[in-house]
Amino acid sequence: MSVESVSAATDAPRATLSRGRSRGRTGTPIRGLLPLLLALVIWQIVGDPESAYFPPPSNWWQAVKPLLDGGDLFQALGWTALTFFLGLLLAAVFGGVLGTLVGSSRTWDRAFGPLLEFMRAMPAAALVPVLALILGYTTTMKLSVVVIPTTWPILLACRSARRSMSPLLLEVPRTLGMSRLATLRKVLIPAMTPALLLGVRVAGPLALIVTLLVEIVTRINGLGALLANAQTRYLSAQVWGLLIIAGVLGLLVNWVVTRGEGAVARRMGVSSND
Repeated sequence: MSVESVSAATDAPRATLSRGRSRGRTGTPIRGLLPLLLALVIWQIVGDPESAYFPPPSNWWQAVKPLLDGGDLFQALGWTALTFFLGLLLAAVFGGVLGTLVGSSRTWDRAFGPLLEFMRAMPAAALVPVLALILGYTTTMKLSVVVIPTTWPILLACRSARRSMSPLLLEVPRTLGMSRLATLRKVLIPAMTPALLLGVRVAGPLALIVTLLVEIVTRINGLGALLANAQTRYLSAQVWGLLIIAGVLGLLVNWVVTRGEGAVARRMGVSSND
């Protein structure tokens, strides 16, 4: 057997596996929605239009349409999206900086470790009464409730990455006489970027969940407030329709966060594990 044939036989399975992975990545989300679509079709066929709690999906559109025509739905989606993206951005900044600082010193790590674990375990809903007393039922309060629990996945990822970083990585710039700013820009930030991106990927869905949760609890502007108002008025068809919209928003958020992570990773020249 020639060298060329051996090489071709070795590369063929890799190429097949690569093609399979690429197909799986593009096809999996669509295949994953098929059971939901099938369930909705069955629900439409066997559902009772007069049901007070489980109206068929065809009724959902008619119930949501007034919100769409009046502009309330787009306004609520805008408030939810603004809170989500701004909360995730602030969480990335706070979590990245604090995680790097705590992970850079064993003394700080021992001192703040128990406090960080205590704060991480606190439910997001428990923060609403405390922050409502301090800030009132305002957009600032809603944003604060989103930022605090969303910070921890990013902080812990950066803390772990900083603790495991080799000391030689920072000794080389000192030996070369690089300034602290140059060391931060050329060494520390590229080294911490994979951990930051991983934390943002984990924190993204959490930020959306907390955003909807605080909107439902406080009735502050957003999709969650529309859901809570529809539930209070016993508009079950509108509740189901808004739940579908929330699910689509969750899929969109996951897609945006994943694509954004890949784009930043390519721009920074680091690897991102799918």
